[in-house]
Amino acid sequence: MSRSQVVLRCAIGTDAMFLAELWDTSLRRSDPTVRLADVLTIIATAQASSAQRLVVAEYDGQRAGAVLLEVTTVSSLNLEAAVRVQSPTVVPALRRHGVGRALMEAALAFADEQDVASLATAVGSGARESNRFMARLALSPMATYRTAPTTAVRARLRGQRSAATAAGSSGRQVTRIVAARRSMRRTRAAR
Repeated sequence: MSRSQVVLRCAIGTDAMFLAELWDTSLRRSDPTVRLADVLTIIATAQASSAQRLVVAEYDGQRAGAVLLEVTTVSSLNLEAAVRVQSPTVVPALRRHGVGRALMEAALAFADEQDVASLATAVGSGARESNRFMARLALSPMATYRTAPTTAVRARLRGQRSAATAAGSSGRQVTRIVAARRSMRRTRAAR
């Protein structure tokens, strides 16, 4: 099949439902109407901003994938400009038809328009095919991005603090355990 059947365009409001389904795992966990409203906001923001572009790919006349492009910095500490390639996603049935490559070419074109020399993207840690695709395009891992609810982190921090307090700063708890085990061995050996 010819890869020239991929057509790229900027997203419009009628793409919102498609994007909400396509990016199901990337959007916040919420009621479907809230998620749809989020996507509509993303579309409107991209349409109004010269620093963002929301690209939809079509293959043979049907929506096949999308990517959100945004000029930003490499990180909050590294202020080098980069185009963030956010959630480049292809409909599973249309993979291996050049859609992903076309989306990444759109990212390169956007970076050139914005005079930005770097691309940055995030790929799910379990997305093996996506990670391989990005690696083939010379995108190497720079960091591991982890997220958790604040309640979970708070509980773990409290647990670590109480365990450290119980053990004492000199490791007295470990010494007590070792002494108790020695005592038990002596008692068994004496029998």
